[in-house]
Amino acid sequence: MSKKAIIIDDERLARNELRKLLQDFPEIEVIDEAANVNEGLEKIEQHQPDLIFLDIQMPGKTGFDLLSELDRSPQVIFTTAYDEYALKAFEVNALDYLLKPVEPKRLADAIHKLEQVEREEELETPVINRSILSENDQVFVKDGERCWFVRLSEIRLFESVGNYAKVFFGPNKPLILKSLNALEERLDEKVFFRANRKHIVNLRMIEKIEPYFNGGLLLELKGGEKIEVSRRQAVKFKEMMSL
Repeated sequence: MSKKAIIIDDERLARNELRKLLQDFPEIEVIDEAANVNEGLEKIEQHQPDLIFLDIQMPGKTGFDLLSELDRSPQVIFTTAYDEYALKAFEVNALDYLLKPVEPKRLADAIHKLEQVEREEELETPVINRSILSENDQVFVKDGERCWFVRLSEIRLFESVGNYAKVFFGPNKPLILKSLNALEERLDEKVFFRANRKHIVNLRMIEKIEPYFNGGLLLELKGGEKIEVSRRQAVKFKEMMSL
């Protein structure tokens, strides 16, 4: 069954180019296009597409602004000229992120992902399983003016700071508006471990483990951070890590 798609991009050439590439995918029917966010919102309202190809930087409002104004979002494939782009982590569950000029192979991968999601939905996989992110998934992280597109496996630590979480990867420590509990629900527990009330650690990033006060443990991560594992979690940690 073909999927109805709308292309939203302020560059006419980019829209034409994508339309041309999509001719190789008969399962995707481009029913309309839009040159800015307001026009995009109108067209989505009018046609209720299954999929949108969405540019990020457009005059006036960005692609992210468009998504925030939708009540029900179709599947989204971002198309952008900027590698270092991103947004509120985990919140936009985009199907894929294509860099312009769009490569046919990457486009094929993105459409393959769409088919996978469809199959899972047909099998009525519980939504909760689909929402767990694997360590190979990439997430958007935006902090002020700076943005990153980060693979989860590169994140060594999440630290609670009030209503925010500090995300540690490489030399960066941006803040995202997410509670640790919300993050924990989306992260794979085989990789990300809740060490205590304030920290979730990436088990693959642990360099050293030492015994600590009251039956707890002290973990040293690859970035040099030292994280205490509470006594209760230390029991769980030892069970997980033993043969």
